Amino acid sequence: MTDTAPITLLLVDDQASLRESLAEYLARQGFIVRDAESAAAARSLLLEFTPDLVLLDIMMPGEDGLSLCRHLAETRDLPVILLTAKGEPTDRIIGLEIGADDYLVKPFEPRELVARIRSVLRRASRNGAEPQADTNYAFEGWELDPLKRKLIDPEGAVISISTAEFRLLRAFLDHPRQVLDRDRLLDMVQGREAHLFDRAVDNQISRLRRKIEADSRNPEYIQTVRGGGYRFAADVLRKSAARS
Repeated sequence: MTDTAPITLLLVDDQASLRESLAEYLARQGFIVRDAESAAAARSLLLEFTPDLVLLDIMMPGEDGLSLCRHLAETRDLPVILLTAKGEPTDRIIGLEIGADDYLVKPFEPRELVARIRSVLRRASRNGAEPQADTNYAFEGWELDPLKRKLIDPEGAVISISTAEFRLLRAFLDHPRQVLDRDRLLDMVQGREAHLFDRAVDNQISRLRRKIEADSRNPEYIQTVRGGGYRFAADVLRKSAARS
């Protein structure tokens, strides 16, 4: 995506009236909009094109939006804004935990949606430009390849890591031995400040610890700082990556 290229959105919602009216509004704002009435239809469209951002309803018959969001976070790394009729914090936390970049509770003002779309895309553009093409992170025998999103343990085995876990680990590796509070981590990982969702960070850290710590209950790398947040307690090196 460039500053002059039109922004393409994939809108996934089972309510035809909302989908059609919202697609029409977004088109008037200069976006190219393709829409799908279900997660299955969205998966088919994603085989044909790659949108700049996905607008995804949570409550849909068949596969729900959270399941599709998890799939996108693990396989496509596309910015996702969840559209939800649920206002409970737990539902929002789940969405943030599995990799959504933002959420909006129905009913919402279309102008607010446009503002959030542009905000998420600005952050995605900044984050996408960060990794150097020939540089990996290394710590205590571990290696993280930012471009391939590959985590390799000291024995050389590739460790499966979700998009949310990758973002969190990279935030720590970019700021080794610094205390990072939950608000700052959530802003780095999810691209938004949301102090109401501290638990989303805590749950992601628990999962990441199980991936990289010998004993996740007594972590060596990701340490809890009482009253402050978390600190990555290891030296991090940048190293040139051998590219095939």
